[in-house]
Amino acid sequence: MSGLSLAAAPSSDASVEPAQAAKTPGVMGGVMGSLRVIELQLVAFIMVFSASGLVPVLDLVFPGCATLYCLALSRLVFPSLHSGPNREIFRGSRWFQAYVVIGTTVGLFLPLAYVLGGFARGDDSSVRSATPHLFLLSCQILTENLISGFSLFSQPVRAMVPLMYTVRRIFVIVDWMYDLWINKKVSAFASFSDLSWIWFGRALAAANFVYFGANLFGFLIPRFLPRAFEMYFKERDEICSKRAEDKRAGEVAEAGVKKSTETKKVE
Repeated sequence: MSGLSLAAAPSSDASVEPAQAAKTPGVMGGVMGSLRVIELQLVAFIMVFSASGLVPVLDLVFPGCATLYCLALSRLVFPSLHSGPNREIFRGSRWFQAYVVIGTTVGLFLPLAYVLGGFARGDDSSVRSATPHLFLLSCQILTENLISGFSLFSQPVRAMVPLMYTVRRIFVIVDWMYDLWINKKVSAFASFSDLSWIWFGRALAAANFVYFGANLFGFLIPRFLPRAFEMYFKERDEICSKRAEDKRAGEVAEAGVKKSTETKKVE
């Protein structure tokens, strides 16, 4: 979620023994089934938002461009170094898990309820303002869940996904705030229900801006991204060192065989 799902909920756990996994097929199957249901729901959200005409063309194109860029990075710049299950980039504490739950509530559940409430109230301007954020967040969560299950993507590429989406969504949230705080006028004769609805939307937009701004500048950039690069280059150095050792061992063995052959010829 918001760049944290890769860290907090990896799709595969390399520490689980095969025998242990075989003993609990029902639990594993239930988890995978739940993941597939979530992904299908996200696909449904994306399709509805895309067909509604409420998402600008730039935001519709952004997920495709981001995916192509990640594929190019994984092929040309940061190729995967192993074919096994992906390792989690950041292991969070219970406080971190609570932070993720808060982000999911503020960023996904409450905006979704706000959009549905806007449809029920006939508030087209509020729905149009909040829908791009929901669309991009749905695409982000779906992309994170998908790439975490493929060994094709290395740690830096996986870390770039939430970073790119979060940067784009902050600009979208700023537009959302501008629409609700500046463009939306409050009537002097508005009822308590209308005032509550307007201030709920304003508070929700501001809360998303604060949360994802803190997430970007307090976690993704200073901790998550450097950790991903550290893991990648450490793993690459280990592989290069092992190859160099194997090469030296092969050269020593070859020299020994050659020397032994020359000794036999002299005798």
